[in-house]
Amino acid sequence: MFDFADLVEQIDKTNKTNLKVKALEKFFSSASDQDKVWAIALFSSKKPKRSIKTSDLRVYAAKMAKIPLWLFEESYHIVGDLAETIALVVPETKESIKPPTLTQLIKEIKDLKNLDEIKQRDYLINRWSHLNYYSKFVFNKLITGGFRIGVSQKLMTKSIANVTGIDQDTIAYQIMGDWNPENTTYEQLILSPRKEDFIYKPYPFYLANPLDQDLEKLGSSSNWVYENKWDGIRAQLIKRNDEVMIWSRGEELVSKQFPELLEMGNYLSNGTVIDGEILPFKSGKIGSFNDLQKRLGRKNVGKTTLENSPVILKAYDLLELDNSDIRNQKYIDRRKSLEKIVFSLKNEKLQLSKYYFFKNWKEVETAHCQARINKSEGLMIKNLNTIYKVGRKKGDWWKWKVDPLTIDAVLTYAMRGHGRRANLFTDYTFALWKTNDSGDRELVTFAKAYSGLTDKEFKQVDTFIKKNTLERFGPVRSVQAKLVFEIAFEGIASSSRHKSGVAVRFPRILRWRKDKTIKDANSINDLKSLIHE
Repeated sequence: MFDFADLVEQIDKTNKTNLKVKALEKFFSSASDQDKVWAIALFSSKKPKRSIKTSDLRVYAAKMAKIPLWLFEESYHIVGDLAETIALVVPETKESIKPPTLTQLIKEIKDLKNLDEIKQRDYLINRWSHLNYYSKFVFNKLITGGFRIGVSQKLMTKSIANVTGIDQDTIAYQIMGDWNPENTTYEQLILSPRKEDFIYKPYPFYLANPLDQDLEKLGSSSNWVYENKWDGIRAQLIKRNDEVMIWSRGEELVSKQFPELLEMGNYLSNGTVIDGEILPFKSGKIGSFNDLQKRLGRKNVGKTTLENSPVILKAYDLLELDNSDIRNQKYIDRRKSLEKIVFSLKNEKLQLSKYYFFKNWKEVETAHCQARINKSEGLMIKNLNTIYKVGRKKGDWWKWKVDPLTIDAVLTYAMRGHGRRANLFTDYTFALWKTNDSGDRELVTFAKAYSGLTDKEFKQVDTFIKKNTLERFGPVRSVQAKLVFEIAFEGIASSSRHKSGVAVRFPRILRWRKDKTIKDANSINDLKSLIHE
């Protein structure tokens, strides 16, 4: 596993893309085929599940480091990452021995769940004793089931393409889907995939870039079509060999969560792949993303959920027709084929996401302003003649989101950040005013946010937190209510699960309102007024 640990070290120590690619190329040129498969799996979020309790890991690490548990816990709160903390405090007490391969190590880790606590402890101590820092760090990441390293899918596919000579987009397609690294060979996955291996694979999703230029720079408005940008779950509905599958953009098979869409898919012809958005849809109206969350994470969806949280698929592209990959056809031609399918099916669960033509950019701006009325996040701007590309390619698909909703809130709690901010309090909890039954105002938590300030501002707020701490709860501190921040968020919905009665999507700090006191902060009622039922 030293070669994989060395790869992680090289990636961790640079921000330069070309150096990361070179490190990946070196690994994929020299590692064993099965280690390559596991590396691809790990970088694609196909990581082994945690096989030992993290509480036990902390106890064993503290004992091996010969420090009290409270000191280990305090170190963990400072570092912000358990795997890194263990790698830092646990010494390498014995000479390095020839380590197992990455494949062998993962098998050992998976087998840990079958051992009793004493044997688990002995195994960990033995492994830690012989590993250097980065090997220990990678080992701990695998043990905790939290392997996430700064390698994008694009960098990985590029490096494999450079090594093998296979087209990068082809590789991106080959590694999609629910394949198992334990029974998949490098030959099957990359070098010589079989036709039948693709039956259950979705296509790589084409992703739009945020609009970062004036509309006029896109040329004539007549070269583009315009759709609402829906706030749901991006998905591909696939029917092949009489089987129907629903894949999310995150490469999760979500068929069981949406059985009504699965049933609708049975009426499609074999060799059909539709790209669209799963949306909550009740009483003829699009709901909020919060309604969709009632489906996610469930193994089975009951009758009550189906009745209370119905969904549809808003279809906006067609990727496969009659078993033929049509991604290289022009967008407008793919849409015409899609329309024929939707209109012939006549199923209320499959609806066409309408597109529009506008005479000039002024009309486009007007449509953008009306996006929230249409229950959308903004506009999608798509070139009429573009093919369906892989990943986030710039130039032909743009997303123009509406300005976020904002509210002024009070900082009430703080926690240390992670990575380079591990020594600063940068993860914040915010509250709004609410009038209680006695007529008094109290602050009620409504959201957490950890981004949006400059490094200088984070340091200033950190100083304030350390000087104005009221109580400590492990890594969390409650602070005096003095600072006001403008909080931005993308969506809002009523929620019985939240103390405020409201759930917001993607909250972030827009700016520090030094010009306001806490009396000027908004109320829960102000927040609720932003909900459009």
